[in-house]
Amino acid sequence: MRWVRRVLVVLAALGATLAVVAIVGAQMGLFSGSRPDNLGLREGKLRNGDWRPNWVSSQAASGDKHFIAPLRVAGAAPAVWAKLESVVRAMPGATVVTSRPDYLHVEFSSKTMGFVDDTEFTPDPAGGAIHVRSGARLGVRDFDVNRKRVEGLREALSR
Repeated sequence: MRWVRRVLVVLAALGATLAVVAIVGAQMGLFSGSRPDNLGLREGKLRNGDWRPNWVSSQAASGDKHFIAPLRVAGAAPAVWAKLESVVRAMPGATVVTSRPDYLHVEFSSKTMGFVDDTEFTPDPAGGAIHVRSGARLGVRDFDVNRKRVEGLREALSR
């Protein structure tokens, strides 16, 4: 019985230590990662990601697990682009890094741990859409955070 108590005390201490490390690490930005140097448009396209399931893109092949439909828009391109930027700026954890008529880059930082996702947009006026790519900087899985964010944007833009 005595050894059970010792094990429980050690586990409690370990748990408390891990919680402190996580909190301090998040405050120090240890989970934000570095801004990728390959963001932006290359020949009118947003970059693809890798094998990890922590990103989505409307420019990925339609059968690819990373594919997400582009944001469909109606109306004058400048007004739609302004609405997109306005909606994005109002989202929790959003920081607009680059805003141009042909490209928008936003960093989304998670509230608790400070993980950062890079989300990029580029208009496709001929197709009546806005292409999007959203991906986590760190880790392998994002638990569909990026897909849900884009779907939330789609819903907000349709209002």
